[in-house]
Amino acid sequence: MATLQVVSNLLCSSHSSSTVSQSRKGVQAALQFPKLNNIRKPYDLSLPSLTTKASEPMSNITQQIMKTFINSPGHGASPTLSPTLSPTTLAGELYMIMEAIAERIEMHQNIGEQRNNWNTLLLNSINAITIAAATMTGLGSTGVVGSSSSLLALQVTSTLLYTAATGMLVVMNTIQPSQLAEEQRNATRLFKQLHEQIKTKLSLSRNPITQRDVNQAMKKVLALDKAYPLPLLGGVMIEKFPKNVEPANWWPEQSPKEQTQVGNNGKAGNNGWSSKLEKEMRGIVELLRTRDTEEFIRLSNMMLKINKTLAIAGPLLTGIGALGAAFAGSPSNGSLAVLVGVTAGAMATVVNTMEHGGQIGMIFEMYRASAGSFQLLEETIESTLEEPQVEKREHGKLFEMKVALQLGRSLSDLRNFSGSLSPSRPVTKEFASKLF
Repeated sequence: MATLQVVSNLLCSSHSSSTVSQSRKGVQAALQFPKLNNIRKPYDLSLPSLTTKASEPMSNITQQIMKTFINSPGHGASPTLSPTLSPTTLAGELYMIMEAIAERIEMHQNIGEQRNNWNTLLLNSINAITIAAATMTGLGSTGVVGSSSSLLALQVTSTLLYTAATGMLVVMNTIQPSQLAEEQRNATRLFKQLHEQIKTKLSLSRNPITQRDVNQAMKKVLALDKAYPLPLLGGVMIEKFPKNVEPANWWPEQSPKEQTQVGNNGKAGNNGWSSKLEKEMRGIVELLRTRDTEEFIRLSNMMLKINKTLAIAGPLLTGIGALGAAFAGSPSNGSLAVLVGVTAGAMATVVNTMEHGGQIGMIFEMYRASAGSFQLLEETIESTLEEPQVEKREHGKLFEMKVALQLGRSLSDLRNFSGSLSPSRPVTKEFASKLF
């Protein structure tokens, strides 16, 4: 208020040009407001920044993040947290990983649809070619075509069609498009699951983001990239006809932990854990290993044998059909060659429809992925029980609920089921999982 009075007095007393000039200087001096940085504000509306200095360029943030990834344990450096990285910056790294995961989800969805189209289009095309070749082979023996040149044209055309069908079948049976599409569907589902896990971790502001969270997220992304590769060339494609069937593995290898002694050890009731709950979890692990995982490995082996048989029979039949079409015009064995050519073509069409129309490769991959899910659940339970400090484990009640949901059971059903696994009672014939 005093400042405004000084300003009005100076303006009223100015009559000459020199006085006006002096008064302007006085006004400018009177209107010098104090610096806002020196005023202590009762509240602060500033948002957290990813940089420690206002003048720091955004490129420095990227450099810090890249240094963090390079210095991670996977790159041969110590996993200690850099003092220049704040929890806000680590949260920014997790957001970057989420963006990369979202891009991978889109990629696997698009490529999965493409490979599913491959299975449909290639099957229809090969069956059409095979039927056309068998029809031409049969027409050549009916006498409808009078001239020898027309008969020769039918023989050459049917032979070429059979040969083309054989080559296409060899390629199709090698890459197994239905199995490729199932791999991309699994990868999409698992990347979505990882995306939601990171999103949940970021939304829970109770615990600050640490370097360990960032490293674990990076390892899980790279493990999924390795388990479900996108390219078909270069030797990175998953083996479609393995000698030994093993459960699918899409999670990073966990570091070994000290074994926990069985018993109370003073841990009863701590963090939701008790000796009874530990005993139940160990019984579920044993049943998963001996019943569920083994059953799906057995089913995978059965489907693999069926797929191998059909994959060999298809090109073999079309090759026999090509030979029959080539010798269909022979004066001595012409009728037998026609019979072989037409029959082989019809049988090849049936075999191809059973293999690729029935998507035997997809069923094999589904069983293999299911076995991998059980193995992951086994390792998760074991690694949790092997943690000697109970307060560092996941809460016992929450962990029990998670296991029940993954097995398709309610909490009461899981407790009753795990209680039936005690040595005093007969071993149940029921599987641990009700989902598959």
